[in-house]
Amino acid sequence: MVSSPHEAMHRIFQEYPELFTGVSRILGLDFAPPASVTVLPTDLTEARPVERRVDTLLRFDTEDGDSFLLAVEAQGKKDPAKPASWAYYLSYLYAKYQLPPLLLVVCQDRATAEWASRPVTIGPGQWPALTLRPLVAGPHNMPVITDPAQARKDLAMATLSAITHAADPSVDGILKALSTALRDTPETIAHPIVELTAQGLGTRPAAQQWRKLVAVDLSFFTSPMSEELRDEGRAEVRAEVLPMVAEAILMFLEQRGIDIPDDARERITSCDDPETMHHWLTRSATAPSAEAIFDQA
Repeated sequence: MVSSPHEAMHRIFQEYPELFTGVSRILGLDFAPPASVTVLPTDLTEARPVERRVDTLLRFDTEDGDSFLLAVEAQGKKDPAKPASWAYYLSYLYAKYQLPPLLLVVCQDRATAEWASRPVTIGPGQWPALTLRPLVAGPHNMPVITDPAQARKDLAMATLSAITHAADPSVDGILKALSTALRDTPETIAHPIVELTAQGLGTRPAAQQWRKLVAVDLSFFTSPMSEELRDEGRAEVRAEVLPMVAEAILMFLEQRGIDIPDDARERITSCDDPETMHHWLTRSATAPSAEAIFDQA
């Protein structure tokens, strides 16, 4: 049951809203007198269900006996509406779990990271009621791990290094170090690293390099994601290398003065089998005709 003092302490401001001006001055603030005041509904319950989900929520119980909540948000671009949502998350989590919440925002570009790291004050300028201060991890502060030995010591940090620097030129060295470190890592540990790295790189150019590294350096992995990356990597290698092999075959034949019919030229340039192309390249040095390079003997 709500007590009378409780009611009086807040309802007086409904009846005499200008009272707040005097109270604020006593508290050392300087709010201008109100030009108008509107009494709003006090029920803050959502009129309809609104789905609010934090990307990842973890409870930490430390060795020192402390406990706190960690909300992790992945942020791909600036979003003016996000700070309000983040403040809601933290307030809700504190009310629900009665544990101090902490927000970590992970970004992949410096501009978004700098935007996300700015404190956001909620309330009037004279006395902000809340201040949102996220921790931000991004390419501006995450380490660039290009030493395989360092990557091997902390595979998770090396993976985050690759993800946060996905758009940076430095990512090539990070990925090479990570793939090298994974060569002697048990598959049960390596598989999640392979998959998280692939997901984190998305469709950026670095994703192509990761596929090639998985196809060559990590060819012994057998997880579905590894097989998929390996197939894509082999396809990309074929797409880059086979046209060069076809050009070499044609050049050898032309330099030897051998006529190349259109159908033979088309067959050479359209072949997508590396072993066949290797055979034709070898034959092009001694074959008496363009058609003769196709012989199996």
